[in-house]
Amino acid sequence: MNPVAGIAAPVAIDWQAPWLAQLHAVAAGLPPDVKAGALDAAGSGTVARALTALGPAPVRFVPQAALPPGAAYEQFIFTQRAVPTRDNLHDLFNGLVWHAFPQAKLRLNQLQAGEIERLGVGATRGPLRDALTLFDENGAVLDAPAPLWQALAARDWQRLFIDQRALWREARLLVFGHALLEKMVQPRKAHTAHVLPAAGARCSIAGTDAAIAAALDSAWLAGKPFMPLPVLGIPGWCSENADVSFYDSPQVFRPRRAPDSTTTRQVLPTRPA
Repeated sequence: MNPVAGIAAPVAIDWQAPWLAQLHAVAAGLPPDVKAGALDAAGSGTVARALTALGPAPVRFVPQAALPPGAAYEQFIFTQRAVPTRDNLHDLFNGLVWHAFPQAKLRLNQLQAGEIERLGVGATRGPLRDALTLFDENGAVLDAPAPLWQALAARDWQRLFIDQRALWREARLLVFGHALLEKMVQPRKAHTAHVLPAAGARCSIAGTDAAIAAALDSAWLAGKPFMPLPVLGIPGWCSENADVSFYDSPQVFRPRRAPDSTTTRQVLPTRPA
């Protein structure tokens, strides 16, 4: 950090990276310094102002100091329609996702607030709030042909990424989780999304947003219907994965340990035949 100005050193963000494709339109309106990753570490509200300037959103973006001591973050958002925002990449990406997927973010917040109202804030979140947080922070939706989904469900990485590699031309992954987006500023092989099935996600971002919001219900999510996907294994997302030895990492590309009882309900309509 610069001890005089109090400004954190800029963090280079590759806005052309495939995992940021869903944010291209909203991020285009960011001030150049914020887009370049130069954020004010002194808590002056730089990120909240930048997100507000992007235009209409279902929530306001306010400095973190607006959150009263002891107040539950999600409950505050629900009652005040305001998102406490720190001057860091994590909250910048959170705000961009609010702009890109407003209906899905509202639905997640509604479910979080409902659980807080029902159970209060305890030492543990409980299964539903755990699942909501997991998707909000680390989630993605994948539109892919059935053979890819079958290979992913089986954790058959050879079939998913090598044998069926050509099918990835017909697939699209939309990263939703803002913590994952923050981590991908410095991508590592181990970075993994928790994925929901979303056949048809090649429609508009707005259409995808509406479909995600409509599909999120408490009973389904409490069962954690996610599949882990190491995102740098996706063809085109990392030049190193052109070499099949990239996948020889059992700590990352782990075999399935037990039969998967997850219900792979689709978020969006089935692909046309």
